[in-house]
Amino acid sequence: MAANNRRMSGKKGAQVGSGGQRRRGLEGKGPTPPAEMRKGHAKQRAAQAKARRATGRTPQRRGGGRSASELVVGRNPVVEALREGVPASTLYVQQFIDNDERVREALQLAAERGGINLMEAPRPELDRMTNGLNHQGLVLQVPPYEYAHPEDLVAHAHDEGQDPLIVALDGVTDPRNLGAVVRSVSAFGGHGVVVPERRAAGMTAGAWKTSAGTAARTPVARATNLTRALEAYKKAGIAVVGLAADGEAEIGALDALGGPVVIVVGSEGKGLSRLVGETCDFRVRIPMPGGAESLNAGVAAGIVLYEAARRRG
Repeated sequence: MAANNRRMSGKKGAQVGSGGQRRRGLEGKGPTPPAEMRKGHAKQRAAQAKARRATGRTPQRRGGGRSASELVVGRNPVVEALREGVPASTLYVQQFIDNDERVREALQLAAERGGINLMEAPRPELDRMTNGLNHQGLVLQVPPYEYAHPEDLVAHAHDEGQDPLIVALDGVTDPRNLGAVVRSVSAFGGHGVVVPERRAAGMTAGAWKTSAGTAARTPVARATNLTRALEAYKKAGIAVVGLAADGEAEIGALDALGGPVVIVVGSEGKGLSRLVGETCDFRVRIPMPGGAESLNAGVAAGIVLYEAARRRG
């Protein structure tokens, strides 16, 4: 009965159980804060980067995950990987191995680099590790690659007081192409490379080798969804420029390359995927008087990065 009296009372205000939510919902939230105070706004990130440079603090990175560890198998591949500075955690050497020149060089390079464990293992153990591949008594373990987050590349550019210059790869599956792009980004002052998490080349030993050591100083970020990553870049005020054979303009006529920009490069055969192409602000082409149908990702990225660096210089 008491409950009925409460429900039927003529008392004004919120009813029992509402917690005053309706009244609070009508209250204003005040004036819109300036861009520098809005969470996630490009101007706020720029202001934060400026403050970090002034105080010398390192920004907190979210990271883009890790790859799986990898094995380099065989005497020549192991020696080449060690020569090119591919990261390595352990060098496995078969017991009672024939000590030829390549084995001696592998041991010497591993010792000179430091930080690489030397492990002796019987042949059956190496056969098991490599699933029966012809390892020739040498196996090099490459540790998982630590990917950056796509937003880290923008923060890195702001930390340097520069407009972001980033390359995104769409459908590029050859690790050597990825390594070549990383090398070009490093050569022309870019701030990193973005690759999709699925159906794309990752930072394998082959990519490290092709990068000629530049992968150690040029971050590679991994995006769960490339289209969403590009949309986030656009919201941050960064132009997204896609390379396409049927692009509306030539790269020499695009002023956007002189500012904050993400250059999107597709696969040699298929080019940009439909969704990625629709997300781009501009679609540009590389003039090719010689009549070639297409360029591989490494060459195409290098040409556009040169044009961007020339405009910035």
